[in-house]
Formats: sequence, C-alpha cells, structure tokens
Amino acid sequence: MIPPIPRLEEYGISPERGFLPSEPPLQCLSHPVYDRWERIMNNFQSLLLSKRLRTVIDKLPVLPAVHLETEAEWRRAYTVLTFLAHGYIWGGDKPSERLPPAITYPLLQVCEYLEVPPVATYASLVLWNWKPLFMSDSLALENLSIFTTFTGSLDEQWFYLISVAMEAKGGPSIPLMLEAIQAARNDDAVTVTKCLQSFAQTLDELGTLLVRMYDSCDPHVFYHRIRPFLAGSKNMKDAGLPHGVFYDDGNRQTSRWRQYGGGSNAQSSMIQFFDIVLGVEHRPTGSKKDETSESEAEPGVAPKPRHNFIHEMRQYMPGPHRRFLQAVEGVANIRDFVDFNKSNRPLTIAYDACLAMLRALRDKHIQMVSRYIIVKSRETRSMSRTRRESSPEPVQRGGAGIAGIQYGRPDETSTALRKKKMRGTGGTALIPFLKQARDETGEPAVDAWARKLLMGGRRTEADAEIAFEDRITRAENLDVEEPQIVGMAGAWDLEDAGGGLCAY
Repeated sequence: MIPPIPRLEEYGISPERGFLPSEPPLQCLSHPVYDRWERIMNNFQSLLLSKRLRTVIDKLPVLPAVHLETEAEWRRAYTVLTFLAHGYIWGGDKPSERLPPAITYPLLQVCEYLEVPPVATYASLVLWNWKPLFMSDSLALENLSIFTTFTGSLDEQWFYLISVAMEAKGGPSIPLMLEAIQAARNDDAVTVTKCLQSFAQTLDELGTLLVRMYDSCDPHVFYHRIRPFLAGSKNMKDAGLPHGVFYDDGNRQTSRWRQYGGGSNAQSSMIQFFDIVLGVEHRPTGSKKDETSESEAEPGVAPKPRHNFIHEMRQYMPGPHRRFLQAVEGVANIRDFVDFNKSNRPLTIAYDACLAMLRALRDKHIQMVSRYIIVKSRETRSMSRTRRESSPEPVQRGGAGIAGIQYGRPDETSTALRKKKMRGTGGTALIPFLKQARDETGEPAVDAWARKLLMGGRRTEADAEIAFEDRITRAENLDVEEPQIVGMAGAWDLEDAGGGLCAY
C-alpha cells in the first residue's frame, strides 16, 4: 500500500511559514512562578558581561515545568533554559563542567515534552526566538527581530535573523513540493513542472538571502564573540570539558555526564527537506557513489548506516519535524518521475534547475564558512604562534573559556597546540564535507550535460577561495592532515574551525 502524503498539521508545520511556528513565539512566560527566569533573561547580557550569571543561577530554586500549558510556553521555556545553560557553562574564565539542578531539572522535563536534547539547538536559537516588528507585515528580513542573544550585539541578532528569514521564505515550498509529489502520483507532468519551476525560484531567493549575512555580521565578532557560546559538550576536551557536562538534576541516581553537539544551522529541517524531495543523497565524507562496505557485500549482514551525520543532526530537531522528514522520505518520488519522463524537456530542465539552485546555495555557504571560520581560525593561530615566539608570558587563546586566557609553561602550550593540529587545521574537518555535499547535490541530474556541470566539472569562486586559503595554510607550515571527525557541525572547540555557522 502506498503511504499517504504527509499532512502538515499533523506535524505542527505551517503551510505559510514552514518549520517556524504559525504564531509568533512568546516573548515572556506568563505564569508568575517563572518570573525569576524572565528577570534573569531581562539582564542576561549584563550578567554574562559581569560574570555574575553563575552566582545568580546558583541561588535559584528548582522550578518544575508543571505550570507550562500551551505549546508556545513549552517552547519559550526551552529557549530560556538553553540560553541559561550555555551562559552558565561558557560565561566564566573557565567552562563549567556541571549544570545545577535549577537548570537541569526543568530543562530535562521540557526536553522530554518537546522531544529535543537538553542543549541549545537551532530550534531554541532560531525557530522559537523571533518576533515580527509589525504584525500586519510579512516575515521579511526587515520585519524581524530576535528576542534573546548571548552578546547583545547586532551581529548576533543578524546571524539568527538570516536563518529566520530563510525559513520564512522557504516555508511555502513545503506544501508546494508535497503537491508535486501528489501530481507525480497522478502522472500530471504539467503540475510537477510548474511546482519545480516555482521551487527553483525560491531556492535562488534563499541564496540571495544567505549572502546578506555579510551586511551586518562581522566575521571577527562571529568567530571570537558569538561562536564560543554556541559550543556543545561533545568532543570538547581541549576546551575544558573532557567528560562533557554533568547534568545535576538533584538526584544522584539520575544525574549523569552528557555530551551533545552545539547549536548549528545544520539542525535546520528545511534543507534536509529540500534534499529529500529532490532525491539528493549524502554519503559519509570521503565515500564515493556506489561504494559499498564489506558488511554490505556479505549476505546476511546488516549494512552500516551510510547517513550517520545527517541522521545525527535530526536528533537535534523537534520530534514532530524529525518524523515529518521520515514521512516525506517514504513518499518522495519526483526524481524517479522525472527520470521516467526524461523526454519531457520542460520537466527535466525545471528539475535540473532546482538542483543547480540548491548547489549554488551550498556553494555560497562554503564561501561563507571560509570567511567566517577558516580565515579567522588561521589568523588566531598565527597570533598565538607570534605570541609564543615573542614572549614566555601567559598566552591568550580561545580554548579556555570566554575570557580566552591559557596559563601554562610554553612547552605545555606548544604540546597542546600540536595535539590540536592532529584534528585538522584551517577547517579541514568541515570543508571536505561541505564540498562533497555540494557536489552530491548534482548527482541526481537527469540531463547528462547538467550532471557533469553540477557534479564538480566547473570550478567555482568558492573552490578558488578555499584553494587560496589552503595555500596560505601550507605556506605557514601548519598541519593539514585531515582528521577522522568530520561533518557540518563537526567536533570543535573555541579555536578549531568546524561548527556554528554550518548548515546550507
């Protein structure tokens, strides 16, 4: 039996706004018992700046989530508690390895209800953290504002706002492409073609929105001020969290160490939806098309999961959104329909145009990663090396809390830096994944010429930019050996180059 087309309302998805809530998120929890949380949020940046946030949180009573009623209230509580959690962990001279019960206990309750992990995610930073300036206007970039940031800077607001605006712009394409799936079932090539043409236009507009990041988000501010607060607790030994974070809920039996990835745009459901409906498949970094493992070749042995990173990112999405993507995977048929009707030129051109626009979007993101992460990472390492060579005094680095001061003998610091190089320098954990994901976007192309063009046959500006940075890195005699840990969110600390701005 053919599964039915998913109904958006069953997954809490808006036909106009997509994965954004259909109503603007709450700006404040109404129940008076949560006034203590909201008062802290009203002075959040000041408490972080004065390094008094931990002291204030340590004095909080444990407030259970029993007074939360509506979905909007649960989401607001999640945003508040994850901002408090990351502020508590990263808001001192050294990261805190423990979250106190005042945060842990209600946060775990909220996360169980919303089906999200107890860490700052794309949902808490972006999806549920915005408001329109004028209720009567559309959710265009110029009509949006952000409730909460770590730094209070315009740069951080802009960083989140670009994602909100992209989600709003891409939202109507969700019911559009579900319509295309239904039309393909009905053998209605005309409707499928029209849907694909409209979808290609939307993808082009999303690329235009993405590059507006440069307007008001400075790479230096992002890398050194914003990005550290987005860090998670997974693979963060060099940053001071060798075991992750101990989530103390006040109960010895249930309190435990946990490790999670940090907040990342890779957790957006929208881009994964685009891949699914177009039939784009992503393999583990370094794998080639049609490459099989030994276990896959052996009869009776289950194949290893081939989309581990993509599926891992889904675990950071709200439960309903995650299930929606799974449902769409079960009904996606557009690639097969186009291939079956490849003699229909308008149809194949429209489909290949969608792939071209999605590939261009990823190409723009690679350039952005280069400018916001790779270049800044190289500059940071160059400054650290210069300081070590000129003075044996304490070295300022980005790996010891937000303050960024690393105390230790010069030989100890040098050893630590050498260990960091083995995990990759200049973004080597990130760029191979993004370039492969970009080139994989062109693989489903129906037209042979289009497939050749979209699968890396043409060198882009992003390729040239990455090659230039690589030459500089090699010229500085930095280690360029690629690490084993890769991915859009990646494993990173406050000085490495893989995480934060990692999505499209």
